[in-house]
Amino acid sequence: MVNKSEMIKKLIFGMLSVLAVNIAMAQYDQEAKKILDGMSAKYKAIPSFKANIDYTMVNKADGVNDTFKGSIAIKGDMYSLKMGGQEVMNNGKTVWTYLPDDNEVNIDNHNAEAGDITPSTIYTIYKDGYKYILLTPITADGKKYDVVDLVSDNKDAQFYKIRLEIAQSDKTLRKFTMYDNEGSEYSYTITNFDPSVNLKDSDFEFDLAKHKDVEVIDLR
Repeated sequence: MVNKSEMIKKLIFGMLSVLAVNIAMAQYDQEAKKILDGMSAKYKAIPSFKANIDYTMVNKADGVNDTFKGSIAIKGDMYSLKMGGQEVMNNGKTVWTYLPDDNEVNIDNHNAEAGDITPSTIYTIYKDGYKYILLTPITADGKKYDVVDLVSDNKDAQFYKIRLEIAQSDKTLRKFTMYDNEGSEYSYTITNFDPSVNLKDSDFEFDLAKHKDVEVIDLR
């Protein structure tokens, strides 16, 4: 007579084995890579662009649900982000964080090797340190989007997963959501995308001459 407990163990083991194989195959799905490469190539070909961003931070366990609206400008590795009562400017070398209500600006060096997820790296971050998994497509606002999860190879990463929603029609990024190990989800929905703007390098630098009374906190 077959032991019921042993049968259950074998069944669970079999299910986990199949699941592990499926996940391993999905982690290196060439279709997912093709979608990500298409998105990356699209944004790399755009000299500069502006867009609006709707930001949401949710942590169900802590009862947190915060939302902000903002705007972003990107040119190559440089970006400017206005959101939540602050303005962040990064020219690829220096980062300025301006707090208008406090009349204060923090200045720090940009560390490209830190692996931080920024508005200018989200389009290429999948190329190093992430596995990619293609999920079921979705429809939003009458358009179809591919959904790809990026899972970090680093167990100590601040965000263990990033979910991207990429338009099937033109490879534009509609939304990305970052998940941390404390149960928080940070979502950025991109609207009013404008690739026709002509931005200057100086648009990504804080002009101290125009803010003579600002308190400067230099962290470099």
